[in-house]
Amino acid sequence: MKLLLSIKTSQKNNMFDVGFWELCLVGLVSLLVIGPEKLPKAARVAGFWIGKTKSIVATVQTEIKEELQAEEMRQILKEQTAVEEVQNLIEEGSDEINKISSSLNSLPDEHVNKTDESK
Repeated sequence: MKLLLSIKTSQKNNMFDVGFWELCLVGLVSLLVIGPEKLPKAARVAGFWIGKTKSIVATVQTEIKEELQAEEMRQILKEQTAVEEVQNLIEEGSDEINKISSSLNSLPDEHVNKTDESK
């Protein structure tokens, strides 16, 4: 009992932190409950299911990561589209300014001189 208490007090607060003594205790209990004849088969079955579970967890993690990356790419594309729209508006505005400027420059000099003299 003192051994279990010392293991609990020395253990970190990690949920799945399993040390050497915990593994020994699980092995001893399983040997007593299952028996020496069935223990190797039970260990293989347990290993198979643990491997299967790890595989499923890894697959789910990969799918979540891919979905997050896809969402991030959609967000970047949406922002890029907004920036392109702003750039198009700026270009259109500068084109209009250039048209107005060229039309003012194309006015005959006489009209400009008359307006200067009237002041």
